[in-house]
Amino acid sequence: MHEPAVSEAERELFGGPLRYDMGWSEHERAQLDLTMPMALRAMPRLVGGTLRRAWRADRPSLLGVGLSEIGQGVAAAVTLLAVNAVMHALLGSGAPADRLRAALPGLVVVAVVAVVNAGLAGWSTSRAGRLEPLVERLATTEYLAAATAVELEAIEDPDFRRLIDVAQYGAASARRMIGACVAALNGTIALIATAGILTVLDPVLLPMLLLIAAPRGWGAMRVAQERYVSVMTWVEHMRASRLIAGLLTERTAAQEVRIHAVGPFLLDRYRDMAESAETEQKRLANGKAVTELVAAALSGVAMACTYAVMGWLIVAGRMDLAVAGTAVIAVRSGSASLGALVMNVNELHEESLYVQDHDRFLREAAGRAVPQGGAGVPVRMDGVTLDKVGYRYPDRDEPALDEVSLSVPMGSVIAVVGENGSGKSTLMKVLAGLLLPQSGQVRWGGVELGDLDRAQLFERVSLLTQDFQRWPVTAAMNIRIGRPHRAAAPEDLEPSVAYAGATPVVARLPQGLRTLLARVFRGASEISGGEWQKIGLARTHWRTGTCPHDSVLIVDEPTSALDPEAEIEAFERIRSLAGPERAVVLVTHRMSGVRHADTIYVLHGGRLAEHGSHDELIAAGGRYAAMFRTQAAQYAQYAPTEKPVPVPRPGSPA
Repeated sequence: MHEPAVSEAERELFGGPLRYDMGWSEHERAQLDLTMPMALRAMPRLVGGTLRRAWRADRPSLLGVGLSEIGQGVAAAVTLLAVNAVMHALLGSGAPADRLRAALPGLVVVAVVAVVNAGLAGWSTSRAGRLEPLVERLATTEYLAAATAVELEAIEDPDFRRLIDVAQYGAASARRMIGACVAALNGTIALIATAGILTVLDPVLLPMLLLIAAPRGWGAMRVAQERYVSVMTWVEHMRASRLIAGLLTERTAAQEVRIHAVGPFLLDRYRDMAESAETEQKRLANGKAVTELVAAALSGVAMACTYAVMGWLIVAGRMDLAVAGTAVIAVRSGSASLGALVMNVNELHEESLYVQDHDRFLREAAGRAVPQGGAGVPVRMDGVTLDKVGYRYPDRDEPALDEVSLSVPMGSVIAVVGENGSGKSTLMKVLAGLLLPQSGQVRWGGVELGDLDRAQLFERVSLLTQDFQRWPVTAAMNIRIGRPHRAAAPEDLEPSVAYAGATPVVARLPQGLRTLLARVFRGASEISGGEWQKIGLARTHWRTGTCPHDSVLIVDEPTSALDPEAEIEAFERIRSLAGPERAVVLVTHRMSGVRHADTIYVLHGGRLAEHGSHDELIAAGGRYAAMFRTQAAQYAQYAPTEKPVPVPRPGSPA
């Protein structure tokens, strides 16, 4: 197999070649071994899948396409019969004028059928044009719905991410398969009509017709398979190229692109990767040229043999000139129809490879989807408990969590602290039901997590993280999206805005809460990181305030972009959300924010190192005490002394 070239940019930026190994799936490799006869046998299945989607999308349009294509096939047969009658009239005996008069009815039929055929073709094109975007939309929504329904663990799985990548081409291919199916149906009906006429004229001509088209079918199939393998092999490389191009135009990277001269650097690497991809395209083009040349030569030889057979039939007296003339037209028409059919079947085959990726993604996504149904989450509960919970990511040797136990009683404020990589974020995902523990148990109100209706569970969780999503929508919707299905007017959001201290932020926006927060759109505005965190806090308040049942609020590093005063105020606001029906779990590196927590859990290396109140942990002199004193010392060295020492101006005596 051809080894793709590896650009220096790939090695430098991404650590090596960005290529997918096409040998990763045996059943997918089997699809690439299709021959033309196998593709023809698979055609009913391929067409059937496309027709089922089209049937769901727009039944009247699908029926209209079918009727118009059948009508065009009948018109093709009638045209050949009329041409045969015209040829007999013109080549028969009698005066030229008499022969022309005899041929006139056949010519009229040909003209009328041509007009009718044009009308049918236009009707088919119109109906197919309606179907194509509907089928693409249906396939796209299937893809997106499946992607949003899978477990978080699947999204973080590199193999599943690859499947998401390759399946994205399926919707566009499903759309193109509509046109290919219409063309294939048209070619099939026309070919049946032509084959029937040729069989009537002389059965020996039928196999000659197949010989003319077979080489082109082989060539088209080979080119399609080579192109598919190339696309699948280079899909990650192309995604990386688009990533680099996006970084050069993104507003968030604009400052470093200019100050650090990143622009010319990345542009040079983009050019290097593009040239690497162009080498692959040149290889495909050269291979396609050779394949098509061989196919055309073989088809030409078959055409010459066909005419030689026809000449032999005429000389042998088995075919008169009128029939021979009709046969020539039928062979040319039939070879054109069969050639078009071969290309259409090939296109169906090529597009079906991508649609099969799409369908395989839907199957695997269904197998990895968040389960539907289950036990209801208790309306009132004493809290959430984790008992010896363990979790390890597939690409890690060490567990992210190792027998971690903690309790989150309703009405309490729980803090989880630890250095980076200690397992805090993974613990929060397990607590929220986003990840299922691989060992141990998580119980909500005494009910084990795996037995619960996860949709109900998610309704009872509010989440505010350091990197919360900054949606490119209005300020109002950025708050409302905490519970997007709950309608709200701007005045309904005012309590949440006031709670988060975001009233001054909203007041400075040109259109208040109706301001679009996405600088990439005309007329939109952007706000600072600290202002965004206030919007995020308002979103959290809106979500928690609209939950009528016992719930848990998880806040992960919420104050990283706030100044010290705003940070203290934010912690106070977050703690105030705790109540009889709500527990707050606070994850932070800022020790000052957890002093007043009811219980503090300290993680280290995925294990629970210690837990207790602030005073208890300080008295114990363990890891928490060391972390707290280290941060306190950092702040203390910047505190002003009682008698500031004056700093002399430059040039003055010391």
